[in-house]
Amino acid sequence: MEPIKIYPTRNTPAVLLDPARGVFKMYGRSSPENSLQFYEPLRAAISSNITVDKVDVRIKMEYFNTSSSKCIYDLLKELKSLETKGKEVTVRWYYDEDDEDMLEAGEDYSDLLDLPFRFIEYHPEHQQKTA
Repeated sequence: MEPIKIYPTRNTPAVLLDPARGVFKMYGRSSPENSLQFYEPLRAAISSNITVDKVDVRIKMEYFNTSSSKCIYDLLKELKSLETKGKEVTVRWYYDEDDEDMLEAGEDYSDLLDLPFRFIEYHPEHQQKTA
């Protein structure tokens, strides 16, 4: 499968999903009109196309709305299912040093799914290329 590349918009995050390399990166803002329509192809691709033994996940969100939160949870649930199948899943959750809500969101996902996250604080002036 070819990598999925989605460029960011005002309402949707940038995404790189390369199943052949086991890479999933997402960053930006998420408040699409139809979250399911945006996220379902990503969830399906994770579920059926990642065949490598190691999966590198990097998530760096500035904001997401409630419906996106559920969809992000579903993506992470698919990644957890890969872990239960014996794959090594590494999740790096980036958060702005001043954004406790985003840190707590990552901690909640990690706890709910029993999926270990590495939490990485970044400073806004270094924001561009950390993920």
